[in-house]
Amino acid sequence: MQIKQAAGALGAFISDLDLTRVVEADADLNTLRQAVHDYQVVFLPDQQVSPQVFQTCARGFGEVLGHGAYGTVEGAPDVQVLESTPEAPSKIEVWHSDMTFSTTPPMYTLLHSQVIPAYGGDTLWASAAAAYEQLSEPMRAFCDELVAVHDFRHGFAESLAEPGGAERLADAIAANPPVEHPLVRTHPHTGRKCLYVNALFTTHIKDMSPLESRQILDFLYRHIVTAEFTVRLDWQEQMVAIWDNCSTQHKPVNDFFPQHRKLHRVTIKGQRPA
Repeated sequence: MQIKQAAGALGAFISDLDLTRVVEADADLNTLRQAVHDYQVVFLPDQQVSPQVFQTCARGFGEVLGHGAYGTVEGAPDVQVLESTPEAPSKIEVWHSDMTFSTTPPMYTLLHSQVIPAYGGDTLWASAAAAYEQLSEPMRAFCDELVAVHDFRHGFAESLAEPGGAERLADAIAANPPVEHPLVRTHPHTGRKCLYVNALFTTHIKDMSPLESRQILDFLYRHIVTAEFTVRLDWQEQMVAIWDNCSTQHKPVNDFFPQHRKLHRVTIKGQRPA
């Protein structure tokens, strides 16, 4: 395995590693998992693997967490399909950490590119750990005591507003009432503290007035995505990205319409944020 750091705050490219081999070797899986902890997001080019192999590799990271809003691959039920077409373009383009509306949000997310447009469609990641560490000491102490509320409905507001959207997502809404998470969580493996609010799913800070909450959240949202805390990926077909949802946020760049883009995704259950 060869590792080349991609940016100052996070990100690395990993070469000379075949996910088919990872499925068969615990040592390779442990090394890959450690690289995700070290670099927060890793990129593996040229992974010519089936959805079934991708699913098996993902299961090596932990228990799979489903998502009621997405379809799955036939024969690989843990693999979700994220697809944008001219008829059904992607709607999510806000910085976020996956599924923070859950009581146990994902620890890891794995993406495997299937169809990549000729131009555009990059993804950006930001280090919420680096962002926390670069706050002033008084601001860190202030944030350490706060609790934020996250809501599925907030993140899927556009889908819910579509004809039939509320009916289509009724089961997901019922299964995901609003939840409270600490605004600063501690990474369960590295011990780093990370800012844990995002513009897609966080609605407000508990026990604050709407104006106070909005001002603080707006500042944190801007701070987390400071350019020095980010890395950008130019996708290639059959590339895999694996990231740590505890310490990062990400954002797709929807600048490729009306081209077709298709990714396979598996999310891995994490612990309740603390």
